[in-house]
Amino acid sequence: MQSPRIAWRALVVAAVTAAAALPATSAMAQPGADERPGLVVENGVTQPAFAYSDAVRERIFVTSDVDTDGDGALDVVAMDVMRPRASENGLRVPVVMDASPYYSTVCRGNESECKGDVDGDGLNDRWPLFYDNYFVPRGYALILLDMIGTNNSTGCPVTGGRADNFSAPTAIDWLNGRRRGFDAAGREVVADWHNGRTGMIGKSYDGTLANAAAASGVDGLTTIVPISAISSWYDYSRSNGLVTRANNYSGSLANTVTNPARRAYCAPVRATLGQGGDDVTGDYNDFWAERDYVPHADRVRASVFVVHGINDDNVRPDHFSRWWAALGERDVPRKLWLTGTGHVDPFDFRRAEWVDTLHRWFDFWLQGIDNGIMREPTVDIERLPDVWETARTWPLPDTQPTQVFLQAPVGDGAGGLSVRPGPGNRSATFQDTPTMSQTNAIRHPSDPLANTQNRLVFLSPPLTGSLHISGTPIVKINASVDGEDTSFAGLLVDYGTRQRFSTAGDGIRTLTEEDCWGAEADWGGFAEDACYRKVEKTVAANPQELVTKGIIDGLNIDSRTESTPLVPGQKNAVDLSLLPEDYVFDAGHQIGVVLLGSYSGYSSRAKQNRADITIHFDRSRIQLPVVGGRTAAVAAGL
Repeated sequence: MQSPRIAWRALVVAAVTAAAALPATSAMAQPGADERPGLVVENGVTQPAFAYSDAVRERIFVTSDVDTDGDGALDVVAMDVMRPRASENGLRVPVVMDASPYYSTVCRGNESECKGDVDGDGLNDRWPLFYDNYFVPRGYALILLDMIGTNNSTGCPVTGGRADNFSAPTAIDWLNGRRRGFDAAGREVVADWHNGRTGMIGKSYDGTLANAAAASGVDGLTTIVPISAISSWYDYSRSNGLVTRANNYSGSLANTVTNPARRAYCAPVRATLGQGGDDVTGDYNDFWAERDYVPHADRVRASVFVVHGINDDNVRPDHFSRWWAALGERDVPRKLWLTGTGHVDPFDFRRAEWVDTLHRWFDFWLQGIDNGIMREPTVDIERLPDVWETARTWPLPDTQPTQVFLQAPVGDGAGGLSVRPGPGNRSATFQDTPTMSQTNAIRHPSDPLANTQNRLVFLSPPLTGSLHISGTPIVKINASVDGEDTSFAGLLVDYGTRQRFSTAGDGIRTLTEEDCWGAEADWGGFAEDACYRKVEKTVAANPQELVTKGIIDGLNIDSRTESTPLVPGQKNAVDLSLLPEDYVFDAGHQIGVVLLGSYSGYSSRAKQNRADITIHFDRSRIQLPVVGGRTAAVAAGL
């Protein structure tokens, strides 16, 4: 297999050679120019040279290799295709694909657009999102693919399993002549208009399907743009052995995405999924390994443009960070946007810049145009609402793991935080209280900064300078328990008032005014346009903010594949990775660490043991990924 790095370099050489032969406005003068009539490039990007209103629309059906419902017939993948009319006359075009389970249920985008055949002619008239309106006039084909078991595809969804993951590669095989496709009348259809390159894009489940397709190593997938996407379904439903989303498979998610007409029919499949997920222990098993894409990063042949919200509490940011790191270890060409909002599409948090950047990304990887995007900074980070910075990598350069010790509290007061350890022969005890809310854990109503029966608080002195962390903090404690089972949780908190990203509505508010991002047409009496309501960031000035959090099942502190009871009274070394973060603590603020047991703010099934947890201060600390390392921490007053 050709490595992604070699493939990238080859494409750059080809693009630079082609670009050198182009005037400011020209048909693409690269190999096969006679196969690309009418493509126009200005200032390094494709221009809207093809009519949207007369684009070719098709619905194609391709047989897969899986039979999810066990009816003896292989499942069929359905896709709606739109491409320039010129592709009927020799224009070879790349594909932008959004594979989704949601086109007839939850639907897509901030305005919940569904697919729809308005006039009943078997062709799609309603095209969600702006990709069709914007990219088809610029010489692209768009494919909106129905995941197996959803909308017009047959079978049953298996929530991250092999059949879900096989949906998009089945279509890519057809595009590249490795499978046969047919229209609704049974006539064979070939993609002789395709240039061999496909890019996948999508948010949430859609982006997850893009990750899964890339991890399959399918030939012909050139780039993916996963937005707020899952990289491991185990990490989506579990946290280090603790069930955070209980029985999602026979319950809400699989039921929601299933074609409504087949929900009852697919109920036995959902029941099997619920059993395989093992809600009893929460352990990692073969079921979850099938739904984990990070170990297969070595198969990825596509470039990857990751977009994620650092405050996404749906698909939490450890999904992007582990996938990002695994791709980096294998030299996969990468780009990252890290926003301060939650589970939000970049079209709704940075619209104009997003359309421009996505356009240049696809032009580079799918059209072979050297527009310089791969020579720009790799990472964009939203530091404050609508305030962005760039970096060459993430975590940021010069980030170093820095040990910040938890110092034992005196009386009811908070303990300390310092790069210098305190006495190691002391301990403090609190009770695992599953009814504890995250809000009360951060600012207890009786005294926001005091220790209580059910939490321990550790505070730095007011910082004398700012402190920047970039990466994954790790709470490292020695703990003993008076029982055999509990959970260990840690919160990293910023105590100090400033303007912050609001958690309400994932940090955005939808306005009434619209703007438009592409051409429009009237199909079946329906006006298909690319006009969408504008949005704005929501901010809040709170006296404290949860920076990041994490939790681990006490039965899984040594292994996530096997539960082992704790030994009452025995010290345990507990290493608890918090969610990744990129955050600056301002001068004058205090850094806080809050230790808890089970609490309702993280898990749908908090343990009910109410164990007493004792923290021993001979090891206990938090390892912070500090930009500038210990020197920067000391300079900031830690």
